[in-house]
Amino acid sequence: MVAIFHRYSSKYWHFAENGNSKKRPIAVSIPHPFREMRVQDGVLKYGFVGPALIFLIAFNIFPLFYNIYLSFTDAELSGGIAQLVGGRNYGVIFDDTRYGTALRTTGLFVVLAVATELLLGFALALALQKPFWGKPAITTILLVPMMLSPAVMGLYWNFILNGHYGVVNQALSVFGLYQPQWLTDPDLKLFSILMIDIWMWTPFMMLIALAGLNAIPNHLYEAAAIDRASRWTVFRRITLPLCSPLLFLAVLLRTTDALKQFDLVMAVTGPNDRATQTLSALLYQVMFRGYKIGLGSSYSIVILLIVIALATIFIRYITSIQAKQGRESA
Repeated sequence: MVAIFHRYSSKYWHFAENGNSKKRPIAVSIPHPFREMRVQDGVLKYGFVGPALIFLIAFNIFPLFYNIYLSFTDAELSGGIAQLVGGRNYGVIFDDTRYGTALRTTGLFVVLAVATELLLGFALALALQKPFWGKPAITTILLVPMMLSPAVMGLYWNFILNGHYGVVNQALSVFGLYQPQWLTDPDLKLFSILMIDIWMWTPFMMLIALAGLNAIPNHLYEAAAIDRASRWTVFRRITLPLCSPLLFLAVLLRTTDALKQFDLVMAVTGPNDRATQTLSALLYQVMFRGYKIGLGSSYSIVILLIVIALATIFIRYITSIQAKQGRESA
């Protein structure tokens, strides 16, 4: 390749021996081998993107559209030829009392879990904002629950909260206190799962909030100190507004994840318990216990539409906040 370039460059770029430099051309056309290299680079780029695109179509787009198709059929896991039934499955969903109960349970779980995790996570991030001795070790310990499998943690907490031999009730009995039946009392089952979820995912909120706090320029706090602004004023005027986009992003991620809550419910109380049955647990019961693929697909589409609607609202709100901050900074 170097020899080819030297041949073309020596042909066009040289000084005449008689000192006349007018023979130098103003522009030189790209030699043919270099044009081939440019074409090969383009093919190479598509070669790298192609497998990822095929993977996306095969494992995301095609299953989505196939699931939409199944939601309009009476397909069953037991076999048989699926027949189109129109929107009958969706009518069955909204007439099913289990759907209303699961929707209320899921909504209550999402609101309480995400709100508590946001408040606790932001409070921990504020406590960890300033450097102090042992901060890396404490931060690492706080992040451990987030790194563990939800299903494994569900089984772990099932052992801890067991009413007969659980560690919590054993500790309460030592002090002569009342020992609740955390996993059998209908009024405490959802609270127990909620407590486990908060323990697991508060570090996630803390991590995102801490990233937002560390991104705030120090000169803003220095200017506020010169103006003798109170801590509440600094928090309300500087810390919270600049952290809000990341906080809303964290709320969006946790909300979409909590709407699909299944692991903890399955591990702690099972999918058939009406007191803790979420939409995903109901979907599992209908599709894999009742063998109704068509009806289960309809449930999954309903859950997907709820997630998309909430995500759209959050994204628009985050975009409006960022646009407002951009106008104020300009």
